[in-house]
Amino acid sequence: MPSPANAGPAPGPPDGGWGWVVVFGAFISIGFAYAFPKGIAIFFKEIQGFFDTSYSEIAWVSSIMLATTYGAGPISSILVNRYGSRPVVIFGGLLCGIGMVSAAFCTSILQLYICVGFITGFGLALNLQPSVIIIGKYFLKRRPIANGLAMAGSPVMLCTLAPLNQFLFDNFGWRGSFLILGAILLNCCVAGALFRPIGAPKIQSNEEVKEVLKEEVTKDAMEMNSSTNIPVETKPEEEEAKDCCEKINKYLDFSLFKHRGFLIYLIGNVLMFLGFFAPIVFLAPYAKHIGIDEYSAAFLLSVLAIVDMIARPATGIIANSKWVRPRIQYFFSFSIAFNGACHLLCPLASGYKGLVIYSVFFGLAFGMVCAMLFETLMDLVGATRFTSAVGLVTIAECCTILLGPPIGGTLIDTFGDYKYMFIKCGAVMVLAGTFLFIMNYYNYRMLAKEKRKAKEEDPKSVRTESEGRNNLNKDTVQDGPELEPLREEQERLKKEVNGTNEV
Repeated sequence: MPSPANAGPAPGPPDGGWGWVVVFGAFISIGFAYAFPKGIAIFFKEIQGFFDTSYSEIAWVSSIMLATTYGAGPISSILVNRYGSRPVVIFGGLLCGIGMVSAAFCTSILQLYICVGFITGFGLALNLQPSVIIIGKYFLKRRPIANGLAMAGSPVMLCTLAPLNQFLFDNFGWRGSFLILGAILLNCCVAGALFRPIGAPKIQSNEEVKEVLKEEVTKDAMEMNSSTNIPVETKPEEEEAKDCCEKINKYLDFSLFKHRGFLIYLIGNVLMFLGFFAPIVFLAPYAKHIGIDEYSAAFLLSVLAIVDMIARPATGIIANSKWVRPRIQYFFSFSIAFNGACHLLCPLASGYKGLVIYSVFFGLAFGMVCAMLFETLMDLVGATRFTSAVGLVTIAECCTILLGPPIGGTLIDTFGDYKYMFIKCGAVMVLAGTFLFIMNYYNYRMLAKEKRKAKEEDPKSVRTESEGRNNLNKDTVQDGPELEPLREEQERLKKEVNGTNEV
């Protein structure tokens, strides 16, 4: 039985129907992928005391998990292209459960890095990429709304996990909590089962047929060359190298690095992620540091998540409007700069009320960015190249994702104050938003210029093609062999008529 990746030509996106069930499955998978690394920060203060570690050392747990989730993007994309979204997500759910159950028995911070960071992070990567990819296959016109609804899974999960984790810790400790969380993450397997592939399976794909024919032709050529004693050593090596490049390019389209819009998006996002996750990782520990009780500190994450939950679908609806969608890149740039401005103003918040207000605006800005994160990429590269684009973007982003929280933790350890971490994150994100706004303005102008140039050249080529087609039709009518029997019949009738008239 062929894999879903080798399915036949798929029909157009249904924009509904079973697609909404797929959105629900993506809601769960994306929710765990994004919310879990943030929700686990509830345990950091206690784990830090248990293992006697610094802020920067404990920050590596979330950092490695996030970096693995993003860095394993190309592997996830390759697996989706080969096997389809459903089995990849189910396998990812199993890895998440195994990683968290193993973490419950860790005896050092290094073991937590491996179990929570690498194993669970890789499982979350196998949930995130396939969920985003399959939405693009099920939706076209309603894709921004579908993406917004699926991305709303992150705040819903975070809103649930923050108080749940605090409750589990109070009753079972962090080890017992990790066991229960491992069981909860197995729900990703159920979500993956909903990802029904689109398209009827073929008996044999065109690529497989081409490979078989290529092997036969190569074999025949080698036999002919061996019979005539012609050396053929260099040709097979060149063909093997070419085939290797074609196979790699089939899964990851490296020609995207020549795409102007893709490069702008990539540079802006790599810079943005240097300050994207650190504030949310350190929000609850910061509240505990200034004397706020544990449940109130966890409630800040719930406030952020509730606002985020409303902001994501609302942003999807706004982004899908006829006024915003043609220039969605500007909207995305604004949301990043707005996110950075919130972090810059956070040190001004005094007391618990100030942190609640900060959480509200942070949730709004965070939801706006996340709702458009993949939609803007698909707007630039199209649905066909989106799978490769996601893989390449995530592996590039993983470096800054890995370094962001530990750099923030180092600033806290050095200065003994959280405000420098928030200022660093805010400045980086304002810079990223400004860069994207300016470069997207340049990109839109270049696209408009290229479109005008194409319109100026197009009528001439159309006229030439139509004239050539008319001439070809004329020649075919005059000299076509199909009309030869008609001409012979016409000549015969003329002769008969002439003979009758003579009589």
